[in-house]
Amino acid sequence: MQPIYIVYPIILVVLLWGAKFKKIGSFNEEAFSLRQMKAIQGFVALLIMLHHCSQKTSASWIDKKFYIGGLDMFVEVGFVLVSFFTFCSGYGLYKSLKTKPDYLNKKFILKRIFPIVALAYIVTWIFLPFRYLLGEKISGKRLFYYLSGIKLSNPNGWYVCIIPFFYLCFYLAFRFCKNEKIALSIVLAFTVGYQLLGTALNHYDGWVGGEWWYNSIHLFVVGIIFAMYEDRIIPHVKKYYIVYLIAGVALVFGAYRFWQYARSNFSYYGETWDAPDTVLRRRVTLLGDALFSFAVVFFSFLLSMKIRIGNRFLDFMGRITLEFYLIHGLFVELFCFSFTSKLKSLYYIKSQELFVIVVFVLGIVSAWLLSLLNNKLLKKITK
Repeated sequence: MQPIYIVYPIILVVLLWGAKFKKIGSFNEEAFSLRQMKAIQGFVALLIMLHHCSQKTSASWIDKKFYIGGLDMFVEVGFVLVSFFTFCSGYGLYKSLKTKPDYLNKKFILKRIFPIVALAYIVTWIFLPFRYLLGEKISGKRLFYYLSGIKLSNPNGWYVCIIPFFYLCFYLAFRFCKNEKIALSIVLAFTVGYQLLGTALNHYDGWVGGEWWYNSIHLFVVGIIFAMYEDRIIPHVKKYYIVYLIAGVALVFGAYRFWQYARSNFSYYGETWDAPDTVLRRRVTLLGDALFSFAVVFFSFLLSMKIRIGNRFLDFMGRITLEFYLIHGLFVELFCFSFTSKLKSLYYIKSQELFVIVVFVLGIVSAWLLSLLNNKLLKKITK
């Protein structure tokens, strides 16, 4: 057995330490509370770190001399993990709209969108000197592209490139439409339109890099819908909980099989063999991704209704989730076999378990420092 397998019981301990399990007939009334949602996102951020580490050690496409294995299960599930973020974003926006007076005022962009964009640029600029020092030839034009965000200096920064547009869409729709169903329809149309546009583009053909830019954003709308009808959905699910739990297991299993079938038989990469129906292939594959990610998120929150998670570490991670998500990738790139798959890395850590530990520790420290900086910046601009 490879030493890296120790990570699996560790992540279970991290998740379940301090957890409270509800008896038959009772439920976790804090399943969708801010604290639990933050704890879930903090935990998912750790899994995303393992996903990025796995792509540098256990992915089928890397050179065999760098392949180690052991983290294989994380290689292709990044979109599922990000789906938790998009769901929580949509859910949180609508809940805030209903509970905070004048939530969609003129300061919404300053308070909710600007901090995300500012943090994205800060991390982008942190990546830039490492690109230069490790040998990338950066022309004036490329420097402008990196500084402006037209090209991503941080290869994992795509999420913070797109989520502000969906926040803005929510803001415009729900502020200026008196009918919430029409507002929801606008957000839904924007989301579907974005995904259809994404599937019409080849990889790196423009700003959108590939399917990871659009194959998890549908849960943003699902989060809004759930928040809108939560008062009706939750009592119904509680009443038929066992039925939904069994259905959830079946849905995850069935969606997983279809996801695997769609990726194997259709693929996002039709342009690599000049497939005449490349766009259709992508859309069928996207359907598989959408169903599987929805199934996993749905089943996870079913479990959350019976298990209250939360401990000091998850609470801490919940406060630095975005910062950790953005900055840990720097250390993945610095200490894997190559920096951004093109340059020699700062130092190649051959031990997979040491590689994961270094990325985790440096990622945590850097994310905490970034959160301090971001909080100070937010206080100054919102005075």
